[in-house]
Amino acid sequence: MPRTTQIFCASTLYGAATLAAALDAGLFAPADRRLLLVTNNATNPEITPSVDAMPGFTRIAERFDEVRSWNATISPFHPSGWSPRADDIPMWERYVRLLWNLGDDEIQLAVESVQVNPALALCQLFTGAPVDVYADGLISYGPTRDKIDPLVGTRIGRLLHLDLVPGLTPLLLTEFDVPAELVPSEAFLKVLGELAEPEDQLPSVAEQPALLLGQYLAALGILTDAEEEDLHLQMVRGAVGLGHRKLVFKPHPVAPARWTKLLEDEASKLGAELTLLDRPVLAEVAFQRLRPALVVGCFSTALFTAAGLYGLPVARVGTDSVLARLTPYQNSNRVPLTIVDALLPDIADAAAVNAWSMPPRERVEELAALLKAVGFAMQPKIYPGLRGAAEAYLSKHLNPHTWRYFKRKRLTSLALPGAVPAQLSFIPRNATVRRLARRARALKQVAGRK
Repeated sequence: MPRTTQIFCASTLYGAATLAAALDAGLFAPADRRLLLVTNNATNPEITPSVDAMPGFTRIAERFDEVRSWNATISPFHPSGWSPRADDIPMWERYVRLLWNLGDDEIQLAVESVQVNPALALCQLFTGAPVDVYADGLISYGPTRDKIDPLVGTRIGRLLHLDLVPGLTPLLLTEFDVPAELVPSEAFLKVLGELAEPEDQLPSVAEQPALLLGQYLAALGILTDAEEEDLHLQMVRGAVGLGHRKLVFKPHPVAPARWTKLLEDEASKLGAELTLLDRPVLAEVAFQRLRPALVVGCFSTALFTAAGLYGLPVARVGTDSVLARLTPYQNSNRVPLTIVDALLPDIADAAAVNAWSMPPRERVEELAALLKAVGFAMQPKIYPGLRGAAEAYLSKHLNPHTWRYFKRKRLTSLALPGAVPAQLSFIPRNATVRRLARRARALKQVAGRK
C-alpha cells in the first residue's frame, strides 16, 4: 500500500496558524508524511519576507515533517500568475514528485483561496487528489469570487474556518455543497500563544494603548494614497476623541514609511503619543502582549479576533466611504466590509463603542440574510439559487442605511427589487428596451468621438 502525504499550502502566518490549530484539534487524519508548502504571493517576493521568515514560524513548523517553498519550486515564475498548461501537467507532476521525494505517494491537499493560483495550480498539478480548503478570514462568509472548474470543485471535501462571527455560516464553496467545519477557537488561541512567546517582538508601552490597524487599500486600487492617509488619520483622531493618549500603529507590511511620520505629527498635535509597531508580527500577538484598551481598523479580520477571542473593545473607521468606492461590485472585499460595517460600532459614536458587545443571535440572523442578498448580487451565475433570498431581503429591508451595501445599477442589471420604481419594474426584463438602451449608448459614444 502506498504511503500517504498531506501537503498544506500557506501564504500567511495567520493561515499557517489556522492549519496548526486544525492539526492540534485532530481535524486531519493521520498520514505518513506532512509537508508544509509556503508561498510568497507578494508583488515583489524577492524583497518581501516569506511566511517562513516570520517571527514564531519555527513553532508552527514543528507540526510538519518538512517545509518546502512553492516559489523555489516554480522559479522564475510568480506564484500568483503561474499554473501548468494542461498538456504539461504530467511533466510537472513528475518533476514535483521527484523534487519533494514524493515517489508514488497518495496525495491529500489543504489549500486556501482555491479559486486562484497558487492553490488552484497545486490542485491542477495533483489531478484527483482530495482537497480540503481552509478559510483565511472574513472573506469565507461571502461567495466564491470566481467559477471553479468542476474537476477541482467536486474534489473539495470541506471548508475549515474559524468561528469569527459565532452563528454565521460561510457561503464560500456552497455551490459544490461543501460542508463548513469549525476550527476550535481554543486550539487557535493556543497556537497564537506560542507565536507571542518571544519577548523582543513589540515596543514597550507604558499603559494599555489604542491599537490602530493599518490596511494598504491603495495597493488594491480601492483608495488613493491620499484617501488612505486620511483614513489612518481618522483612526488617530477617533481614538484621541475617545480619550486615548497612548496609541500604537501597526502598518500594513508594504505601506509607505512616510505615513507613520504624518500620524505621529497628528497624534502629537492632539496631545497624544503614537508608537510604531514595525515588526512583522500578527495583530493577535499584539493583542496578547499589549492588551490594548481599544482596537481600531477599517475591515480587518483582526477586529473580530480581538473582540471574539480576546474580549477587547473594537471600533471601525471609514467603512461607509470604502463601500461607496469599492469596484467592481463583485470585489471579494465587499463581504468583510459589509460584516464590519453592519456589526461593529463607528469610532465617532462614543456611546456605541463603550456599549458594544458581540452581537446576539437575532443580529447574526439579520446579517446572514443581508449576506445572501449581497452574495447573489456579487455572483448571480455561481449562486442562482440565492435569487429568492435576495428578492425577499431587498423587498423588505432596503432603507437609507442598507442601501450602502448595494448599487442601484447592479440591482437593475439583475432585475432585483430596489432597482427602479415599481411602475417601471418591467424595464430590466424587457429585451426590446435593453436593446434600444444599448443602441443609444453606442450612438452617444460615436457622437462623443467626433
